[in-house]
Formats: sequence, structure tokens, C-alpha cells
Amino acid sequence: MARNRAALIKAGQEVLADLGPGATIEQLASHAQVSPTTIYKYFSSKEVLFSEAISEMYQEWIIWAYNGAPPGGSLETTLDTGRKLFWVKQSHPLFAKILHNTLRDPSFLIAANRIGAEAVFKNYAKLGILANDDFDKRFILWSYCYVGILTSVHLTGELSPTQAEESLGLALSIWGLSEAKAKKMMARPLVFGTVE
Repeated sequence: MARNRAALIKAGQEVLADLGPGATIEQLASHAQVSPTTIYKYFSSKEVLFSEAISEMYQEWIIWAYNGAPPGGSLETTLDTGRKLFWVKQSHPLFAKILHNTLRDPSFLIAANRIGAEAVFKNYAKLGILANDDFDKRFILWSYCYVGILTSVHLTGELSPTQAEESLGLALSIWGLSEAKAKKMMARPLVFGTVE
């Protein structure tokens, strides 16, 4: 049963990369070589399957991006991980295609950012590394800026990964970081792990 579920999640990832979240349950079933009824045995809807498919791929990518270090260790490593997402076409092409297709409706990534990053950023704010006043407003603004930069790289192609890093440095002013400190953080060399 776990193998069947895993195979459906893998098929969901491939369909998201090829067709995007607008794919029908029939297209998903055809790709997975199962009936729609089989999909509904494991998932209540295609949206639930797609959400789990993206979430699983993102979690695998996060482990890779942190190079085995625990997430949230330092602001620099957290930002490095965010920067690596601008370069994902080179390291994880399937994930890049999924990003391209899901960024047409950025609400999923906004919500994912809230789930994955809010606690980490809240901790940095409590430690005084980031501004803590109006945290909720800052975090919402930060999330929209970050997803907007991702959209400009992966969907519209308006920014190169290098330009996206520069934009991310500008967005750090939301957290009260000086321009000099932001530039220093964006100048850190990125260390990419091996892709399996």
C-alpha cells in the first residue's frame, strides 16, 4: 500500500512538471497507469495528491539545500538555502518545472513559506537578528517579495538567478537589515551538494 501511494506521489510530481496543477484526474490516472478510483483510494482529491507531491519534493530539496545541516541554524544558511532555489534549474530540473507550473498561482508557495519559514524567522526576530516589531506584517511582505522573485526567475524569466539574489538583498530591508549587511550576505559563495 505504501509503495502504491509513493508511486502515485511520484506520478503527481511528473504530471505537475509536465502539465501543472490544472491537470485533470484523468490525465493523472493515465500517467500513473491506474484508474481515477485507485487515486481516490489513497487521496481525497487530486489537489491533495498534488499538494503532497510538491511538499515531498520540497522536503527532499530542503535536505539537499542545507547540505545536511539543520534548517534555521543561522540567518546566513537560511538565506543561502533561499538563494539556491533561484538556481534550481541547474540542480533539480524536475523541481524547477514544478515551480514554473505552480507559480502561476503563487498562493501555494506563500502558504508553504508560512509553514516552513515563519517559525525560523520568528526565532531570528526574538534573538534580535531581524526586526521584531510588526513581525506578522513583515513576514507577509517578505513572503510576497520572495515568491515574487521566484516568479520572476522561474515563470516570467525577467530575472536571472544572479539578479534574483540582488533583489533578495534589497528585500532584506523589510527585516531592518542594512544595505551593507544584505550585500555581504548575498555575496557569500553558495555550496551546492551533489544531486542523486
